Amino acid sequence: MPDGSRRTVRDLRRGNRSALLRRLYFGGPLTRQELSRETGLSQASVSNVVAELLETGLITEAGSVESDGGRPRILLKTSPEHGHLVGVDVGETRVVVELFDLELTRLAKADLPLGDGGHDVGAVIEHILSGLESVIKESGVDPAEVIGVGVGVPGTVEHGPEAVVHGQTIGWDAVPLEKMLRAGTDLPLFVDNGATALGQAEMWFGAGRGHRNAVIALIGSGVGSCLVIDGTPYRGATGSAGEWGHTTARVGGALCRCGARGCLEAYVGAAALLERYRAAGGTTGHDEEDAVGRLLDDPAMPAAEIRAEIVAYLGAGIADLVNLFNPEKIIIGGWAGLLIGDRMLGRIREAAAQYALRQPFAQASIELCHLGPEAVAVGAATLPLAHLLDSGGAALVERASITT
Repeated sequence: MPDGSRRTVRDLRRGNRSALLRRLYFGGPLTRQELSRETGLSQASVSNVVAELLETGLITEAGSVESDGGRPRILLKTSPEHGHLVGVDVGETRVVVELFDLELTRLAKADLPLGDGGHDVGAVIEHILSGLESVIKESGVDPAEVIGVGVGVPGTVEHGPEAVVHGQTIGWDAVPLEKMLRAGTDLPLFVDNGATALGQAEMWFGAGRGHRNAVIALIGSGVGSCLVIDGTPYRGATGSAGEWGHTTARVGGALCRCGARGCLEAYVGAAALLERYRAAGGTTGHDEEDAVGRLLDDPAMPAAEIRAEIVAYLGAGIADLVNLFNPEKIIIGGWAGLLIGDRMLGRIREAAAQYALRQPFAQASIELCHLGPEAVAVGAATLPLAHLLDSGGAALVERASITT
């Protein structure tokens, strides 16, 4: 019987390309000698792989450094303008589509409100496709240079031959999102949970950089999280891990959008907060972000009581994360999470300390997301980027070999 686990020469070459490409992307510029030392590959292997990657245009020369008595050594780095990435955030009230270069510098953006139809699947698909067309046109980028489109969505993403989304809080039940999008675009698609996408971006470029174990909390209208264990997002058996907002904060408590009672989201999610604020006589208007800002700054007693509940429930929820996962960091992101954290992070830390076990809490830091309130779109763009790095630019290498 053939050994299905045996690696072919092609697999080894792809693995070597991936190792070098990752080193250059996150740590470049580097010389061939430094790449050999840091990856453990022979200098001959490094030279062969570098030649392949230079031919694709994914990496380029970036000057030189003096060597000890010999010829100057050439520095290599990834080429940010060679390919482009698109990140899509299917949010609570809008779809945001952004186009980036390979260094995740934003080149174009489309912000499309969902309107009264809410998360009607057809409307969301139309927004994604029209936003994609808009950012490509605005940037002047050749669609052939777009390496992939990442889509961050609320809910659980089932990764089979094509991504299927289960979004209980927005009324999506086994929505074949990838199949529906493929009817309107030929670009490679990568679909994942928005909090997971945000978490990957924060670990690579933000508050989690340099750490291996962290929880990234996404607090907007709803609440989610990304669990990163030993450097890898943990998805669970079927992709639903990280639904922190639907852990029980109070048995028999307030009704959550998911249909259960007492979920954490029903106490710290923006939609639930504003519902309580309106019931207490607060003025919320139509813009959720402005309304949450007013709630957090309102000196009246009803608003102060709601803020005290936010601190207590969020502190207890964070303590649960500390006790369950023993992370190095807990990173609070999302537009509502950043608004809350800017004003009350110290009080939230104190509340978490009251509920968490002392030793793991002492080892964990709690801080805010570094990538801003629109980090889900950036995170979504890391989905095709991760594929590019993991494959060692396989598609581009194969394309280069065909053209030559």
